[in-house]
Amino acid sequence: MNDVTALSEADAANELMRLAKAIAHHDRLYHAEDSPEISDAEYDALVRRNAELEAAFPHLVREDSPSRKVGHAIAASPLGKVTHEVRMMSLDNAFSPEEVGEWLARMRRFLNLPEGEPLAVTTEDKIDGLSCSLRYENGTLVRAATRGDGQVGEDVTANVAHIPDIPQQLPAGVPDIFEVRGEVYMEKQAFTALNAAQHEAGGKLFANPRNAAAGSLRQKDAGVTAKRPLRFWAHGWGAVSKLPGSTQTEVVETLRAWGFPVSPLFMRVVGGEAELVARFEAIGKARPALPYDIDGVVYKLDRLDWQERLGFVAKAPRWALAHKFPAERAETIVEAIDIQVGRTGKLTPVGRLAPVLVGGVTVTNVTLHNRDEIARLGLRVGDRVVIQRAGDVIPQVVENLTREEHRSAFAFPDHCPECGSEAVAEEGEVDVRCTGGLICPAQRTQRLEHFVSRKALDIEGLGEKTIAQFFALGWLESPADIFRLKRRRAEILALEGWQDKSVDNLLAAVESKRAPDAARLLFGLGIRHVGEVTARDLLKHFHELPVLRTLAERAREGDAEAAGELTAIDGIGPSVVEALGDFFHEPHNVAVWEDILSEVSPPRYEVKTLASRVAGKTVVFTGKLETMSRDEAKAQAERLGAKAAGSVSAKTDLLVAGPGAGSKLKKAAELGIEVVDEAGWAAIVAEALGAE
Repeated sequence: MNDVTALSEADAANELMRLAKAIAHHDRLYHAEDSPEISDAEYDALVRRNAELEAAFPHLVREDSPSRKVGHAIAASPLGKVTHEVRMMSLDNAFSPEEVGEWLARMRRFLNLPEGEPLAVTTEDKIDGLSCSLRYENGTLVRAATRGDGQVGEDVTANVAHIPDIPQQLPAGVPDIFEVRGEVYMEKQAFTALNAAQHEAGGKLFANPRNAAAGSLRQKDAGVTAKRPLRFWAHGWGAVSKLPGSTQTEVVETLRAWGFPVSPLFMRVVGGEAELVARFEAIGKARPALPYDIDGVVYKLDRLDWQERLGFVAKAPRWALAHKFPAERAETIVEAIDIQVGRTGKLTPVGRLAPVLVGGVTVTNVTLHNRDEIARLGLRVGDRVVIQRAGDVIPQVVENLTREEHRSAFAFPDHCPECGSEAVAEEGEVDVRCTGGLICPAQRTQRLEHFVSRKALDIEGLGEKTIAQFFALGWLESPADIFRLKRRRAEILALEGWQDKSVDNLLAAVESKRAPDAARLLFGLGIRHVGEVTARDLLKHFHELPVLRTLAERAREGDAEAAGELTAIDGIGPSVVEALGDFFHEPHNVAVWEDILSEVSPPRYEVKTLASRVAGKTVVFTGKLETMSRDEAKAQAERLGAKAAGSVSAKTDLLVAGPGAGSKLKKAAELGIEVVDEAGWAAIVAEALGAE
């Protein structure tokens, strides 16, 4: 970037406008969507450039300047809004010892202290998490909120109830009102385990622990948050009726006594620049061994009366500073690009690197995420790249230094390297997936586990370990092999841990599924987009699996009539039709299909319904259902002879409205449609069951 002193006023104004737009864009991705596309260091560079320009051209500073904003507005959030009684501020950053020294000198001048007089400053590692404020009234947690834009945050009260580190009740004698502020975070090991589970389930992978923590906390459904391993520690406060101390140290130690975790590296340091920098370097050395991510060290003036005198600038306190660690990068050569096939069929490119030391760790592999990322980087074998350890956990390529060199482009495979099946990306998706499904070695054991799971064929005794054992022995290559296990009774009995009774129980459980429910069988095959409900919807219409296969194959060949018959079924869209066509287009899948149907004989699928007052009517469910899932509710409606629709129209007969019902409830009122709550629906179901 150009030296600010060489810029004209017009050039400076134009650059400030571009920076404001870019910073706002990245703030939205980071704070509102939890999906940053640049590193913290790159973002910090934009902010610093903005600060340099505003310092050189103070008359160009606008009211909506990034230097005056904290976080990002939450207008688009599905969560409720909370107005902070005391604004949640950000921190100014320092990137060198000299800047730390300048900060200390500014405080001394403002407080009119003699030059060189030692100051008591607290130091703590700057955890990379999501800011959260916890309001306690008479010792009881009454509200929790994210920072948002500093003035208005998101209501996450229900969500933090699932974070064990956060007390719901404080000890007796605490102030009447006390807002504890701190960070919600996820430890590195927990983050790695979460991403592994997400990968296996075909879900969203998080870029780093901070994004995982933010995405887990900012959930409309607190049940999702409950399943995520979130932690919390306190480092400050907001609105209070009384402070339990006169220094930062005293209040933080009181928070610890109340049951709040605080930074294990929290320390009071007396001295000047040299002492603080020594502490910064000591924390930096400890950084790789910490169980959580940090990106710097936070300094705070210890005396609270001096904090009050110093006050705040536009968005940060004068009495605090974040000393950031430099980004850890290195250059190396991409020696190969391999394609790995995950257990859900996703093809993930992995860069094999000439070994390079990054942040004290030798890096030889780097994930390239997907084919779009390779295209964005223009990456090919032989390129020289810049590597960065994102969050000190996942190495990533941040720049291709040789993309202009003449070299053949990398050809992303259109067939699975494991089984040779077609590999495709559905419209609107970046991930390329193997269509081999049940015959793909990379996916086979998980597909077999799914096939015997409770919602599919529900074969008791065939758990994950047993399937893995039988697969390793070559006994289970496909679902049909499950029904051939009876031929291996003696071999199974010879295995350690198996007895006559356990073997007979397993084989009896298998034999009891020779005439399986057709919808469960279809769901068990693991065809993409064909879930439990979709399988039932398809079989309600076609009744028999061969009929469904014929329509899917015709649709795949371009038969508009066949495609139309499929999409005419409520809940069946083009993505389901495409997935069915892709499945039957693969000879391997057809072989598996025919093999399993040679072993089992599913009867004609018929839905048995109960006599009920909603039989033949259309029911819509809206809002949050508290006693059942949405799929369970639809299944109940189906059993009562009703049709479960997704939207309210003049054809709707009944709306079941749970908490949080919005536009659908309003429209139902306008159309004069009968509305019941979840208890009312339960009464309708109970009435039908009682009459059975």
